[in-house]
Amino acid sequence: MLRKSGVRYSLVAISLLLAGCGVYSFNGTNIDPAIRTFSIQTIQTTAPTAPAFLTQRFTEDLKDYFQRNTSLKLVPRDGDIQFDGSIVAYDYAPAAIQKVDNVDLAGSNRLTVQVKVRFTNGKDDKQSFDQVFQSFGDFQSTQDIAAVNNDQTAVRKITNNIITDIFNKSVANW
Repeated sequence: MLRKSGVRYSLVAISLLLAGCGVYSFNGTNIDPAIRTFSIQTIQTTAPTAPAFLTQRFTEDLKDYFQRNTSLKLVPRDGDIQFDGSIVAYDYAPAAIQKVDNVDLAGSNRLTVQVKVRFTNGKDDKQSFDQVFQSFGDFQSTQDIAAVNNDQTAVRKITNNIITDIFNKSVANW
């Protein structure tokens, strides 16, 4: 009986310690307790071959990711931490060249997306950064770019990788 009480008190003490410091959370974030808000300006597309839907969807997916994985409040502008940037590359190119009857053919095609992000930490400028994040996906050589763009799940997998990297760099300090 005495042993069970000691374990319970230890668990309660550890829980209070972790909750009290406000810096660590179980989702891997490392956010200063002074940071309470975030803002994300529309991530514009400067890549000439990017589909029109990508600007709005990437921006909304980035906002949603932060809302799901932090307790920060989204504000329209001037958040304690701020994000802005642009999709600077959306390139679809052969990825695995194969020889078929002495002719070079694409074995697969690769879609590469690059997003340049400026992150501003209003509470600690040393944490601010300006960086390009990149991810890619490989597709069958029979799929052209129009088919890939119409498969929004495939494009979303690529952009979700970038969003995770942005999150980790900005608030998880990975």
